[in-house]
Amino acid sequence: MIVAKTKEEIELMREAALVVSKTLGEVAKAVKPGVTSLELDKIAEECIRDQGAIPGFLGLYDFPNTLCMSPNSQVVHGIPNDTPLVEGDIISIDCGAIKNDFYGDHAYTFAIGEIAPETQKLLEVTKESLYVGIREFKLGNRVGDVGFAIQKYCEAHGYGVVRELVGHGLGRKMHEDPEMPNYGKRGRGKKFIEGMVVAIEPMINLGTQRIKQHRDGWTITTLDNKPSAHFEHDVAIVDGKPELLSTFAYIYDALGIESNEEEEFRQNALVL
Repeated sequence: MIVAKTKEEIELMREAALVVSKTLGEVAKAVKPGVTSLELDKIAEECIRDQGAIPGFLGLYDFPNTLCMSPNSQVVHGIPNDTPLVEGDIISIDCGAIKNDFYGDHAYTFAIGEIAPETQKLLEVTKESLYVGIREFKLGNRVGDVGFAIQKYCEAHGYGVVRELVGHGLGRKMHEDPEMPNYGKRGRGKKFIEGMVVAIEPMINLGTQRIKQHRDGWTITTLDNKPSAHFEHDVAIVDGKPELLSTFAYIYDALGIESNEEEEFRQNALVL
């Protein structure tokens, strides 16, 4: 069952989402060759707690850390470790936090120094596909409209769209209805309603769409060991239109990137 939120609840959820956004911004300052994912995990936990929030992933389904850290061919759910990142790596950093009894949950894939041109293109297309999907998250559309748009955009570039892992509704629970696949058919699936909040998160592979799970019960990698990219935003339907609750602005500030990509999805001004 889809749980619609009031406008007041959506503002509380925005606060939770921005805890994650600010945390990813702090992590972005430290993402460089030589740092370990465990070191980044510690930064994230301290940042979340300093904001009066609770790490959303730590202990969830018995996950052992604050961040899901998934480098290179890992798709999602990688466990932080003490292996240093090196020039040419990419790493998906997925973060969750609980504030106001609501969850925030979003992700960004970082390049470590200079990366291969084909991998850079994968990151660009995957992030673009996130906004392609968000445009379809509006009153009267259906789950399949979002998935179809993401799938069409990414497959046009020759990429594999992961089937087994999906986005999801978000609220007082990390995973609520509906599931939000990154593939689908127009006009199919549950209908979007005012006050819905979802996490839209394309998980796109350079090669095959097929994946495998490791023995740790968490880590997911591409079957062909080619790179995978992952970007995620929290989005609400407000007055019939998609409204971003999360932002990459803190990441961009840390990395010196200028972007206006989020402007069309903000009915309310974002104050950094």
